[in-house]
Amino acid sequence: MAISIIETRWDENETALRALRQKVFISEQHVPEELEWDGEDDKAIHFLALDREQNPVGCIRLLPSGQISRLCVLSEQRNNGVGSSLLVAAEEAARAKGMEEIFLHAQTHATSFYEAAGFAVSGGIFMDANIPHRQMFKPLV
Repeated sequence: MAISIIETRWDENETALRALRQKVFISEQHVPEELEWDGEDDKAIHFLALDREQNPVGCIRLLPSGQISRLCVLSEQRNNGVGSSLLVAAEEAARAKGMEEIFLHAQTHATSFYEAAGFAVSGGIFMDANIPHRQMFKPLV
């Protein structure tokens, strides 16, 4: 599958980013809207995965704190490398900004995905939006 990853801002691609997260997080995973729309999007660097026809199939964001969040991929595109490509793009942007470490809050079912990308679990399981998560870190230096 040929996908491309573009770096963008919320005000440039809000419609596509919002639609992806609405479908994956709010509709599929039942994340409450008030938790999904946390007011952080304007501060973040966003990455959008596009298929061959330039349709959005996934996204991720990098916050100024070094937190990577809101990684989502449409169900029909999962397990095709889209998530990994988005994660690499966010990590490269963090490195380019001189960040020494990145971190994320992984849904527990996805910790092995992030471990394969070099992240390490820190601390116990906590609930976020009624979904069990683990905090994970990755040094960039």
